[in-house]
Amino acid sequence: MADVRAAVDRVWRSDAAGMLGVLTRRLGDLGRAEDALQDALAEALRRWAVDGVPERPAGWLVTTAWRRALDGLRRDTTGREKLATLAAAPEVDAPTDEDRLALIFGCCHPALAHSAQVPLTLRAVCGLSTEEIAAAYLVPVATIAQRLVRAKRALAERGVPFDLPDPDEYPTRLTAVLAVVYLVFNEGYLASGSTTPQRRELAREALALARQLTLLMPGEPEVAGLTALLELNEARAATRFDSWGRLVLLEDQDRSRWDLPAMEAAVQRLGRAVAQGRPGRYQLEAGIAAQHALASSYQRTPWAAIRVLYDALYQVAPSPVVLLSRAVATQHVHGAEAALAEVDALGDRLGGYRLFHATRAELLRACGRTDDAREATRRALALASNPAERELLARRLAS
Repeated sequence: MADVRAAVDRVWRSDAAGMLGVLTRRLGDLGRAEDALQDALAEALRRWAVDGVPERPAGWLVTTAWRRALDGLRRDTTGREKLATLAAAPEVDAPTDEDRLALIFGCCHPALAHSAQVPLTLRAVCGLSTEEIAAAYLVPVATIAQRLVRAKRALAERGVPFDLPDPDEYPTRLTAVLAVVYLVFNEGYLASGSTTPQRRELAREALALARQLTLLMPGEPEVAGLTALLELNEARAATRFDSWGRLVLLEDQDRSRWDLPAMEAAVQRLGRAVAQGRPGRYQLEAGIAAQHALASSYQRTPWAAIRVLYDALYQVAPSPVVLLSRAVATQHVHGAEAALAEVDALGDRLGGYRLFHATRAELLRACGRTDDAREATRRALALASNPAERELLARRLAS
């Protein structure tokens, strides 16, 4: 039974978004698709223990969920009209990248406020629990739960199609879609939950979706900028954790193990985007990542150029988090005291953010304020949930 459960967990981690995407695309109802897929997962635990794991487990789950959904419509008096149409359609099969992208476009429909789009996508595409989403946004669990319920209801009541929109609709969805693809990647890059440090399958899925967006919108420089940003970060993935699973900071990473051809291709992609003369957030973030990627060592990082890029980024995407990152560059250009002053000015806005306290701790340590640095590290540790981050902060406290 343990082997069967492990097999179900594997297919869920690798194909959850695609399976939910193909079902929602056909059913036109995210809530019904979620329920059907959960029924199929429960059936898999029972059936696979007897019959063995099928050759195409994702296809098996999608087909089973599709049949469960049709059964549910037969029992639901309000669903019988839809049943007549769906029952005549061919059965659904294994998911594709297009199904995953369609799910994101549906979650980012303009009928929903941004405050609902992002949690819904994190739930549907990343599979995050309500508790994990609430923790990430520093809001009560009940608030996120209400947003999710209302969002699903709004989409169902409006009959929003979970499909790729017409090309002339892309601009109205682009900002939200790029934001959630980036969020999916970040969740894979450094998971927000307390059980696993990273979810590599999510990072790979986000990169695949970004590349597919470049095919859908080849003339959009921000799509290319986001794709280049993800490619540059993914090219360092092999060096971000050591053999014991501990987080390795950028300054300590073995650059000889970075995927240099992938980095060069990403920089070229970014160059083509920038040449269009329409700068934006993701091109600027990719530009910062490229400066790090092109430096032969941490000591040779062009911090002054990076600081200028952060200034430009703040102009197009003003956020205290941007200023926090800029302060790291300030430390290398103007010293720790100047950087600490910049960070302290953000305390009112970032007091509940773990990286604010972690960054402040490093600056305090550089200024020789050891006791204050330890207290800031304790506050960062209290706010951190990722196990690798917690281990790193605990090591800092012990040193």
